[in-house]
Amino acid sequence: MLKRFSAWKYAGPAAIVVAAFLWSLDALLRQSLFSLPSMFIVFAEHALGLMITLPWLIKFWPRIKQLDRKTWISIFWIAFFGGLLGTLAYTRALSYINYINFSVVVLLQKLQPIFAILLARIVLKERFGGRFYLWAFMALVGSYFVAFPQILPQWQDGGKNVWAGLLAVGAAFAWGSSTVMGKYSLRELDSRIITPLRLGLTAIMSGLYLLFFVGFGSLPGLNSEQLFYLVAIVLSSGTVALSIYYYGLKQVKASQATILEMFWPISAVTIDWIFFDHALTWSQIMGAIIMLTAIYNVSQRGDDGS
Repeated sequence: MLKRFSAWKYAGPAAIVVAAFLWSLDALLRQSLFSLPSMFIVFAEHALGLMITLPWLIKFWPRIKQLDRKTWISIFWIAFFGGLLGTLAYTRALSYINYINFSVVVLLQKLQPIFAILLARIVLKERFGGRFYLWAFMALVGSYFVAFPQILPQWQDGGKNVWAGLLAVGAAFAWGSSTVMGKYSLRELDSRIITPLRLGLTAIMSGLYLLFFVGFGSLPGLNSEQLFYLVAIVLSSGTVALSIYYYGLKQVKASQATILEMFWPISAVTIDWIFFDHALTWSQIMGAIIMLTAIYNVSQRGDDGS
């Protein structure tokens, strides 16, 4: 019993590492759907996730009906920025897989903590020391070298590689802002309430966009392979990974979680190398080291006030 208890303390860190690995598989699965409209992928992914978490929605419905206006605003922000815009930008960036390595897209979206903390300074009035801004600047420098290994942006093929990099950074901003604005609701509510509400609201918003601006009749039909990949995303890197991550996050400190999440870009780079024979250049490796080191130091800012 003692051995079992001592081993249990590793369950939280292991859960975050597993979630990070599943997120790295997400890029591998998602880029297989490049022929589908990005908004349709967002809609289908979140609609399928809602179906899986529907029992939670039913179970906690009495609690949901008691939510106040501030909490609903926070949840809508999470759904719009974290669910809709962030996923849309990330999916769109991965659709340019012929112009940019998907591991680069994953590395760039790891700028999320930088945006989250900067927004915490603006929105939540949190104060940071000078070293924070130095590390934030270093993270941006590192991300530049990751995105542009030839130092200067290359505008071949209409600059699609540059556009993909900007979309990845946009996803990082959207998810970072979602973290800050969702702080209130995540503190007050069970994650089993937040998850289905976020999935449901994102599915509704993306569905309405498709209905009024695209038209479901003009969307391409799903073949069996595409349906398989959509279900695989939901059952691995989507809803399931999110649930695993929330479990792990309850067991470890936020600073520890940030370190453990670095398994995501590491595994993504490995997968990109194995499956697509895309190895990072020396400038990209150095940029990735600078970026991840800076993000780690930024995540520590609450420990010493700097």
